[in-house]
Amino acid sequence: MENPKIKVIITGVTGMVGEGVMHEALASPFVSEVLAISRTSTGLIHPKLKEYRLADFFQPAELVDMVKGYDACLFCLGVSSIGKSEAEFTHLTYDLTIGFAHVLADVNPNMSFSYISGTGTDSSENGRIMWARVKGKTENDLGKLGFKQVYAFRPGYLSPTKGLKNTLPYYAYIDWMYPLFSLMAPGAVSTLRELGLAMLEASVFGTKKTHVEVRDIRALAQQMSQRK
Repeated sequence: MENPKIKVIITGVTGMVGEGVMHEALASPFVSEVLAISRTSTGLIHPKLKEYRLADFFQPAELVDMVKGYDACLFCLGVSSIGKSEAEFTHLTYDLTIGFAHVLADVNPNMSFSYISGTGTDSSENGRIMWARVKGKTENDLGKLGFKQVYAFRPGYLSPTKGLKNTLPYYAYIDWMYPLFSLMAPGAVSTLRELGLAMLEASVFGTKKTHVEVRDIRALAQQMSQRK
């Protein structure tokens, strides 16, 4: 029986996480096409890859015709909360994500939407940690937009994929400790490759978990690896 194949949209591809997820999608036998939506070009040429440059993610209406017919969105765009007020972080996280997702849900209600938040995200929206409340509200409201399925991925420390160009420089100084992190806190760390594979497993085959914690990420990644 031939493998199922999906067409996916990926955002954040010029950042470390988005680039890593795109890397796995382009290599996957279960993905027939990747539409990378970003402000700047990736500079990558691949037979599966299409790119669309969206100058302003707060104005996604121009995407309506472009995004028709896609099966899944892997939303990897995000910013750090460090140095930002709650209002600013909410605008750059909640407003941007929900506005973008609205366009996709209206055009492709049968698609799945995978959102990367983070371990410790606060689904109650009432906790003391600002970023966790904002991410929790984002997760919750994505689930109200009418997608076939919404998955909230909550990674912890991510060990980068070697050879990719957007890995943050400081990983060169700390990632040598990843084997130790993995041994001592397996529920808090995973590789970026595992995150990409887990997002593809959920997008292609589905999963009962809608809030995908680190241990779930590693388990889903293993399932996808065994399918190849």
